[in-house]
Amino acid sequence: MPSPRVAAPVPGPLPTVPLKLPRKAPVFVDETHTQLVRRARKMHKVLTETYPDAHCELDFTTPLELLVATILSAQTTDVLVNKVTPGLFGKYPNAEAYAEADRAEMEAILKPTGFFRAKTNSVMKLGQALVDDYDGVVPNKLSELVKLPGTGRKTANVVLGNAFGIPGITVDTHVGRLVRRFGWTTEQDPVKVEHIVGELFPKKDWTMLSHRLIFHGRRRCHAKKPACGACPVAQWCPSYGTGPTNPEAAAKLVKVPA
Repeated sequence: MPSPRVAAPVPGPLPTVPLKLPRKAPVFVDETHTQLVRRARKMHKVLTETYPDAHCELDFTTPLELLVATILSAQTTDVLVNKVTPGLFGKYPNAEAYAEADRAEMEAILKPTGFFRAKTNSVMKLGQALVDDYDGVVPNKLSELVKLPGTGRKTANVVLGNAFGIPGITVDTHVGRLVRRFGWTTEQDPVKVEHIVGELFPKKDWTMLSHRLIFHGRRRCHAKKPACGACPVAQWCPSYGTGPTNPEAAAKLVKVPA
C-alpha cells in the first residue's frame, strides 16, 4: 500500500514546457487505433512532464478518510473539502463513529461543502454499512466498494488507486471533458469512457493518468475557456482553438492553486 497523503504539497509555478502551437486545430482523419494509442501516449508523456507533482488533491491518512473525503467532494472543490475534513476526521475516527453520529452535529460540520444533508446521510449510512458488512474496514475491491452508500465507480477508483495502490481510471467531469476534446473517445457515459481510455494505456499508468488529466483540466483546459495558446499538447489536440490561441491571452487563463 502506498503512503497516504497527509496534505498536498505547497504548489509552485507550473513547469515551463516548450510549446509547439499549430496554426489551426490538427485533424486526425481515418486515424487507426494504433495511431490513436501512439498519439494518446505522446500526450500523456507531455502531461507527465508538465505536471510532475500531479497527485490526489484530497488530504487523507487512511482509506476511510479518502472514501469520505471523495464523497464530500461532489459539487464542491477539494480545497473546501480539505478545510472541513480535519475537524470531521478528528470527531469521527472510524466507521463506528460515523454510524453512531449525531445527525445535527455532522450536518453542522459538513454544511460548508453544500448538499450537507444528503452528504450527512451518505456518510452515516456508509459507516453503518462498513460496520455491518466489513467489520468497519474499507474493502479494496471495486465490486465491493460500489455497493457502499454514496460510492460509485468514480469514487471507488479514487480510493483503489490512491489508498490501495490498485490502478483505476477516475472519470470525473475534467477527465470526461478532456478525453473527448483530445479525440480519444466521443462517448459520454463514464463507464464506457473508463473502459475505452483504459485500453489506450498500460494498467500501471491509469491512476497517474487520471491525476494528470485532472491537473490539466483544472489549470489549463477549462470547461468554458481553455488556455489553448498555453497548452503543451496543442499539436495533438483536435479541439485546439476552442479557447484563445494567443500565448499571452492564454497565459492569463492558466490557474495555479493558491
